[in-house]
Amino acid sequence: MTLTKLNATAATLTKNRTEGSVSPFSGMCVTCVDGCVGMCEIGKSAYRGHEVIYPQPFGIITTAAEKDYPVDYSYLTILGTAVGVVGADIDKGKENDLNHLSDRAIFPKVSLETEVGNENKLKLRLPFVIPGLGSTNIAKTNWEGIAIGSALAGTIITIGENVVGMDVQSTIQNGKVTKAPDLEWRIKTFFDWQREGYGDIVVQSNVEDTRLGIQEFALKKCGVQTVELKWGQGAKDIGGEVKLKSLEKAQLLYKRGYVVLPNPTDPIVIESFKKGSFREFERHSRLGMVTKESFLQRVQELRDAGAKRVFLKTGAYRPADLARAIKFASLAKIDMLTIDGAGGGTGMSPWRMMNEWGIPSLEIHSLTHQYCERLAKKGEYLPDIALAGGFTFEDQIFKALALCAPYAKMVGMARSPLAAAMVGKTIGKRLDQGDLPVFIERFGMSKDEIFVTAPELREAWGDKFNEIPTSAIGVYTYYERLAQGMRQLMAGARKFKLEYMTRDDLGSLTRDCEAITGIPYIMDIDKEEVDQILDA
Repeated sequence: MTLTKLNATAATLTKNRTEGSVSPFSGMCVTCVDGCVGMCEIGKSAYRGHEVIYPQPFGIITTAAEKDYPVDYSYLTILGTAVGVVGADIDKGKENDLNHLSDRAIFPKVSLETEVGNENKLKLRLPFVIPGLGSTNIAKTNWEGIAIGSALAGTIITIGENVVGMDVQSTIQNGKVTKAPDLEWRIKTFFDWQREGYGDIVVQSNVEDTRLGIQEFALKKCGVQTVELKWGQGAKDIGGEVKLKSLEKAQLLYKRGYVVLPNPTDPIVIESFKKGSFREFERHSRLGMVTKESFLQRVQELRDAGAKRVFLKTGAYRPADLARAIKFASLAKIDMLTIDGAGGGTGMSPWRMMNEWGIPSLEIHSLTHQYCERLAKKGEYLPDIALAGGFTFEDQIFKALALCAPYAKMVGMARSPLAAAMVGKTIGKRLDQGDLPVFIERFGMSKDEIFVTAPELREAWGDKFNEIPTSAIGVYTYYERLAQGMRQLMAGARKFKLEYMTRDDLGSLTRDCEAITGIPYIMDIDKEEVDQILDA
């Protein structure tokens, strides 16, 4: 098993001098030579210090852990069957007509539509949510792609933390926001392309956002109906972070109450910045403090402010915190709880923390099922669950929904749709420049030819199709691929609606995986039925 790379990684732009001979427990070159200029992480830390904590180059990358966990979702296998049809549209009286069953039980007929919510149901064409893209540069510059793509696909996108506080055009009076151009633009971008009421845009809030009254503003002024409280994420166990290249912006955010390092109002710091001793400030968010009473109170405040749906997102904290999230969500009767596993991120998460902190996805999602089962057996309310933590393709999505069935209604993905948006955007730019790479040019020289979903989008939107940015087409097309892949896997398991997926659709490939997930080892599955068949 390969564990975390200790002292050299592309994430921090470092490498070992003796790349072929590295100490496995320290990550250092086996021979550290006096006179080396310091290409490794220790060496770079000798002259850039705390800057090397974070993945680089900041602002144009997303990051995920390199750690190879002992057990992950690949240790589960998907089980198909040659008999039965569950959830397909079968004519009454023809349940035993094999030809009729084969005609109706084709994978394009699998429905991926779902609903989330308690009293005010939210309908979705696909079971996907982007859990939270906030004030980072990478989120801002790709917002059109992910927001419009989500709207076209009928899925959920979440505006993450600190968007208003980071917007220099925001107006804050007496500690509360009264104008938020960036937030309003992000919300409008989604609503302008929403179709038939499918999907939604959610406004998330951390400590600073709550103090500024961001969610109340979004509910009352921007037409938002769904808000989300945030306890954390799978990338880190501290608050949100970004880097600032402008002294003026650093001072503005400091004035607005953010933690900014180093202090941008200190004359010595100002002089050092102007001299070029350092080129970036860090903006950090405060840690949230969770209690049952404050959580229940805040949920009620948001409902009183007009929220039709209240979500909660929690990170990869210790098991007791997962239990708190599920129990408090039950008591408050919130609409959806997103549970994020360790290892990924779209912001400026400390690199070592991202690799070495938190409960990995398979383990935290398995615990989620255990805890939900305990409450369900007592007849207690359970919110709909969304699972996040490094999902990228349909097999992982299938496994997650089956592992946590019947509680999981959807999966959260951020890095992968963001990657699809960035690729779509780049193709659009290269089209405009007439400079397509050969491996793309072979599909054509227009977006109608290159993007396989262009014909259906053009039919749906007519002339307005020309206004859809290629970044959004990239997200929509990526989602289309995931949807078709999911339909094929579900049809193979003879499950034609998401609600019929069960843990029985999976098998564990190792005893360790069985112990973690509670999914039986593959060699033990169907034993009773096997005996009945063979002994008949």
